[in-house]
Amino acid sequence: QVQLVESGGGSAQAGGSLRLSCAASGYPYSTYCMGWFRQAAGKEREGVASIDTRGNRDYADSVKGRFTISRDNAKNPLYLQMNSLKPEDTAMYYCAARGRWWCLLRTDEYNYWGQGTQVTISS
Repeated sequence: QVQLVESGGGSAQAGGSLRLSCAASGYPYSTYCMGWFRQAAGKEREGVASIDTRGNRDYADSVKGRFTISRDNAKNPLYLQMNSLKPEDTAMYYCAARGRWWCLLRTDEYNYWGQGTQVTISS
């Protein structure tokens, strides 16, 4: 049974940092592209960052230079280091797995999803 479990969300002040983690099980993690997505209230889910099995990363323009996605193929979990946080980063954050070694930062390309972890940034 595939499970993706996010943790590390919470509240922070603008300019602060948070690190999200995603523990994956039930599928060959090291062979899957992994991604982070977010959904703010009243908005569509959007891609934040992805990392393929070779370590190539892709980021949404809105988080470039502030967020860093990382993985260790030998062991879980997947991480998202979020620095210089802004109120507009407030959202539910989801990790997801795509059944290919390479990534596309599109929600419809991912096979498995976690339940999400809430991030709230105050000004």
